[in-house]
Amino acid sequence: MEKTPFSDTDTENSFVEPAGKFRIYLGAAAGVGKTVAMLEEGIRRKSRGADVVVGFVETHKRPFTLEKTLDFEIIPRKTISYRGSTFQEMDLDAILARAPEVVLVDELAHTNVPESSTNEKRYQDILILLKSGISVITTVNIQHLESIAAAVEEIVGAKVAERVPDWVVRNADQIELVDSSPESLRRRLLHGNIYPQEKIESALTHFFKFENLSALRDIALRFVADETEEEMLDYLRKIKIPGRWETSERIMVAVSGAPESSFVLHRAARMAQRAKTQLMVVHIKSADANLNGSDLDVLKNECEKLDARWQDLYEDDVAKGIVEFALSAKVTQIVLGATRQNKWKRRLGNSILTKIMDNAGNQGIDVHIIARHRDSPNGDFTLNELTES
Repeated sequence: MEKTPFSDTDTENSFVEPAGKFRIYLGAAAGVGKTVAMLEEGIRRKSRGADVVVGFVETHKRPFTLEKTLDFEIIPRKTISYRGSTFQEMDLDAILARAPEVVLVDELAHTNVPESSTNEKRYQDILILLKSGISVITTVNIQHLESIAAAVEEIVGAKVAERVPDWVVRNADQIELVDSSPESLRRRLLHGNIYPQEKIESALTHFFKFENLSALRDIALRFVADETEEEMLDYLRKIKIPGRWETSERIMVAVSGAPESSFVLHRAARMAQRAKTQLMVVHIKSADANLNGSDLDVLKNECEKLDARWQDLYEDDVAKGIVEFALSAKVTQIVLGATRQNKWKRRLGNSILTKIMDNAGNQGIDVHIIARHRDSPNGDFTLNELTES
């Protein structure tokens, strides 16, 4: 996945600008080949004339990995004594003094040994390198991302101590997934290509269980897919392509502060879950709305539990606000609750639901109407015209 400007023409001779300075090789677990991929990219750049050095590469004494470091200039590591033990860490000052064009730095989420750097974390050292104009190629496993670490702890039953803020990874110029199937990883482990012999049995029955590796791989694939789609949407906004651009489903539900909105919210959340996408929840605040703050707070809390994204919109024309937001967010499906309308208003086509369906349909957006819930007051389910008025 590369964040690169596109040329005006899609021809064999069209020029694409270089991708940027910060590249991350992302993996689902140790042993997928992130470090080798990083070294191979360094070899490619060096073959094209770039000044590439090794700032810190962890070979884990694997002969194949070690062999790929031999053609590089290696910046000597800094030796640190701490609490009776000796450690080797990346020498940030030495790299800055050498000022290469590109530096290879393994393990983005690594915690520095105290006194080895002015920074606590390696990613902070990398940010300094980037700021100085040095391009950085690095590696990280998916479980080390801050927003994902807690979920991984529940999946694998082990503590994820080293973490990196999501924004550091998401702001990379390039994120490339280094993928490997659970079966392949377990075979590599058994053959001694990941951990020493004495650690293999424990790894197979704990972190490297098939179920764990499958879950981690799925998380990594989803993260990269989400990043790719966000980049594409940013590009579409920049060149102002109208309408929606269908790549994967993007589902939005419109709610009010009425207690019955919870039913619609949960129905929409199940739809989003089946589509494997995050739900967007839109609440329209009109000028004459009679807001019910406590009910809204309940809905917002439910949104958090459902991992849905809440958005307040200020628009007197409810139908217009909903459809315009759907277009800007490249929504493919809108979910609404059924409302009880005056029969003459329905016949005249003036209901909010009718306007939304007409306008959204013209833009190719599907609209789902959730039926009135039989447990709501008087047997009716209403969103009060989708506002609190």
